[in-house]
Amino acid sequence: MFPLERQKRILDLLMIKKVLKIAELAKELNISVETLRRDINVLASEGKIEKIYGGVKWVESNFGESTIDIRMISRLKEKERIAQKCSEYIHDGDCIYLDSGSTTYQIAKYIKSKKNLTVVTNSIPVVNELLTSDVELFIIGGKIRKNEQSVTAFEFLFNFDELNILKAFICASGITVEKGISDYNLEEAITRKKMIELSKEVYVAADSTKFDKNVTIGIAPLEKIDYIVTDHLPKEIADPFKKTNTSLILAES
Repeated sequence: MFPLERQKRILDLLMIKKVLKIAELAKELNISVETLRRDINVLASEGKIEKIYGGVKWVESNFGESTIDIRMISRLKEKERIAQKCSEYIHDGDCIYLDSGSTTYQIAKYIKSKKNLTVVTNSIPVVNELLTSDVELFIIGGKIRKNEQSVTAFEFLFNFDELNILKAFICASGITVEKGISDYNLEEAITRKKMIELSKEVYVAADSTKFDKNVTIGIAPLEKIDYIVTDHLPKEIADPFKKTNTSLILAES
């Protein structure tokens, strides 16, 4: 396993468990403690993890929201499966919205061959991914969030009411039955609320770590969400959704 692969695996494990012991990590990765310490030093110098006595811990930044760079490599296999499953609901001739986020970015990779597809987005990585495809692209107007590589919308720069979105694929940092979906950033939340209002069908694309969390800014109750596409969920988390009108779609391996 190459150093970058090991470091990605360390971040994946810490994103779930938050704190891990050195011996536990070395066993999980099947590497020596010396090799592990070199990887830990790299990640710690980049501010992605914090060294503690006998182990390491996940660094929560921006009030709990990790950076887009970290999220782009964290739980990548799960996000790819979710994206592939989402792409099955996108058809030739659709007009869709792809939200800014690491999971919705992956969707762009699976829709390049669709015919007469129109994509509206606020994600610069999504635009870059689809730039050389035949997909018709619209990027919303507003302020660039450089650390998120996204555009947060302003009504005076973009006329939302002219859009006719068939399906919106939205990201979320928190999902609960009681509170619906939530996020850390107010500007991103405002954009997502607007797109949910305009779209005929709303899909939330989020991996399983986002469930049972209600974070800073509420975006929408479950009654406004048609589908949630995620990876494997424990029965005790999935079962309460059966009592709602929101359908859970599991993109399991």
